[in-house]
Amino acid sequence: MSVFAILLCGGRGQRLGLAAGKALAPLAGRPLFAWSLDTLQTCSVVDGIVVVGPREALQAELARCGLSSQRVVGWPEGGPRRQDSVARGLEALPEECTVVVVHDCARALASRALVARVVADALAYGAAIAAVPVTDTLKRGRLEFVEDTVPRAELWSAQTPQVFRRDWLVAAHRQARREATDDAALVESLGHRVRLTPGETFNCKITTLEDLELAEAWLTRGSVRR
Repeated sequence: MSVFAILLCGGRGQRLGLAAGKALAPLAGRPLFAWSLDTLQTCSVVDGIVVVGPREALQAELARCGLSSQRVVGWPEGGPRRQDSVARGLEALPEECTVVVVHDCARALASRALVARVVADALAYGAAIAAVPVTDTLKRGRLEFVEDTVPRAELWSAQTPQVFRRDWLVAAHRQARREATDDAALVESLGHRVRLTPGETFNCKITTLEDLELAEAWLTRGSVRR
């Protein structure tokens, strides 16, 4: 098996108040995307990486920080939707790739151990995603009032990385009839079962300035294991 990763570095970063895009947000001395890139490049189960996003800006930031991109095999531009960006990443993968890791750069604190665990489950089952059980009480609301309380016993919060057999993921994108917020939903629509791999509490999605500040605090205090 040959495992390659697609690192998604799109996103306009409006909630972060950034004109340059979310991937370039500063996080503990590095651009946000560089944390995920470093994790994937130093993860022994990943053979290479396709970085999807604004190539010139991303490469300029890496050079400014003195960071390497030696295991990156492609730099396609992102599409208008997340789905389109993944599709462009799939097109840029080398022929020998048989297993695909999809990861959002906004989840900058994912560890190498997590990537390895999800890949291992995908090799065994064909598809796997990092996820954590929902712990909050969930309410369904309408017009700012509670309509119902949703049982949480079997609910999970999906994260990335998400890992799939390449042929399953390619087929899922070709046959997609609706927009999906993650790739697992597209693979599920073909009837494939997706394994839930226990995720990490620190593997939160950075979307606001508060998220960015919290992630920086965790990193600078050494709370996060890379």
